[in-house]
This record gives sequence, structure tokens and C-alpha cells, in this order.
Amino acid sequence: MNTFLAYINEHIEIIYIVILSIFLGIEVIGRVPSVLHTPLMSGANAIHGVVIIGAIIVMGEVEPDDIVALIIGFLAVVLGTLNVVGGFVVTDRMLEMFKKKK
Repeated sequence: MNTFLAYINEHIEIIYIVILSIFLGIEVIGRVPSVLHTPLMSGANAIHGVVIIGAIIVMGEVEPDDIVALIIGFLAVVLGTLNVVGGFVVTDRMLEMFKKKK
């Protein structure tokens, strides 16, 4: 527990930046009009594809006894994949709305 608290005290500035960027991202995404949703979702899918590749590379470089890094890397791969798949599903559903009905 002491090592965890020491780590937090050592990296408190980075933790503040991450928390502030989370709030900023929520505000920016919440104000996007629905017309721009499809192009932005395509960009987000591309970014999360890069996240998945990065997580796989990091997991390959981690030592086998570093369980925490492996778990975080695995979660990054799983959550990134879910986000990409969900984004494509939402984009597909939105594009279906613009097709002519038979």
C-alpha cells in the first residue's frame, strides 16, 4: 500500500492531467451535433485501432512476471476492440438511415 501511495505522490501531475483530459473529452464529445457523428466515429475507430496495436506491442514487450502490466494491456486490447466494433455497428446503423427504401 505504501508503494502505491508513493507512486501516486510521485506522479500526481500526470494523474491531474489525465483526470482533466477525461472531463475535457466528455465536454467536447457531449457537444458534437448528430450530423457529425458518423465522420467522428470513423476517426475514433481508426484511433482505437492504433490503441489496440499499441497494447498488443506493449504486452509483447512486458516481462512475463509483470502481471499488472499484462492485465492492463489485456484490458486495453479488449476494451479497444469493443469500442471499434461498437463504433462500426453504430456507423452502419446510421448509414442505413440514409439508404433508399425499396
